[in-house]
Amino acid sequence: MPFGTAGDAMALPISYNIRNLIVRKTTTIMTAVGIALSVAILVASLALLNGLRTVFKNTANPLQLLVLRKGGNSELGSVMSPESFQIIRAKAGVAVDRAGQPMASEELVNVVNLPSVDNPKGMNVTVRGLGTTGIEMRSVRVVEGRWFQPGQREIVVGKAVSKRYPPARLGERIRFGRGDWQIVGVMDGGESALNSEIWGDFNQVSAAYNRQENASSVLLRAVDPVALDALKHSIEDDRQLSASAIVEKDYYESQTASGAPLEFLGIFVAVVMAIGGAVAAMNTMYTAVARRAKEIGTLRTLGFSQGSILLSFLTESVLLSLVAGILGCLLALPLNWVSTGVGSFISFSEITFRFHVGIAALFAGLVFATVVGALGGVLPARAAARKEILSALREA
Repeated sequence: MPFGTAGDAMALPISYNIRNLIVRKTTTIMTAVGIALSVAILVASLALLNGLRTVFKNTANPLQLLVLRKGGNSELGSVMSPESFQIIRAKAGVAVDRAGQPMASEELVNVVNLPSVDNPKGMNVTVRGLGTTGIEMRSVRVVEGRWFQPGQREIVVGKAVSKRYPPARLGERIRFGRGDWQIVGVMDGGESALNSEIWGDFNQVSAAYNRQENASSVLLRAVDPVALDALKHSIEDDRQLSASAIVEKDYYESQTASGAPLEFLGIFVAVVMAIGGAVAAMNTMYTAVARRAKEIGTLRTLGFSQGSILLSFLTESVLLSLVAGILGCLLALPLNWVSTGVGSFISFSEITFRFHVGIAALFAGLVFATVVGALGGVLPARAAARKEILSALREA
């Protein structure tokens, strides 16, 4: 007998499904918890990558270019000569500051290993040598202490570094390069990767690493988007420079790949748990069909079609999963106040960021739960709909 349609049969009210889920509260709760955990893991994985994207997006200025040696993709492995810096800062289209000086910053980047609260053996932290122009080109402020003085072995640490690395607190001294450095300030760059760096005077940091003649990169700002594109081509076409110019926004977006392995692992675990959740939902619904055989027969006698029965049981499974999905999303929401760190494959240092549970991640979690409920409920719903009236009334 073919399934009935909405046009030739009555539909069972949603209150019928809610009542049955409440009656079977033990199995309902057990199944819901399993699905909720898989949804929470999925949302957490998406929140991790979203948090990393937010940090790198907030670090970059859309009008700034990062100049590296030809073919380079990282400041750490790049070399730029003083002569190249002078050529670059003199190019047309470079913005100027209030004093009329080109907004171009010669910078040296290296790493220092410091013991962290999570890893006593140490993690790499980015050390950046720069001047006052480099500071002015970034949205950052000192929240404790003061800025380092040019010509002095003084450093300012990002607030994430100060929080995660005990040796890097205000007033302490740390050793890197060829000497000790006094921490005189803590800076705040908002939700950006700048909070995961240590800054010092360019000349002092260069001397500490014996690289007085070579910087790592040049950061420069264009006057407008048109000039930005022209500058990029001018630098890359200049054979005297042998350099690559990368839009700062694109450079930091490429570092988002650092969170890809963790995202993949989280989604993989979520999918494995979802399969278990779907099987649990299927088992719950099959049990419901067996226990409610006489009830199904009665419903058919009252005029409810096979299609109505199938839709009702499928709705019940999806409803159970949706409730579990909402629970999973609620479990993941507190991650908005959790910070963690991942190692960057480009800078070879740790980037600290905060999980970001956004609307898109929550919506994905609810869709995921709905799919799990539909997959787990379709076969039991079909079995319920196919029961013959007389055989169903004889059961139970």
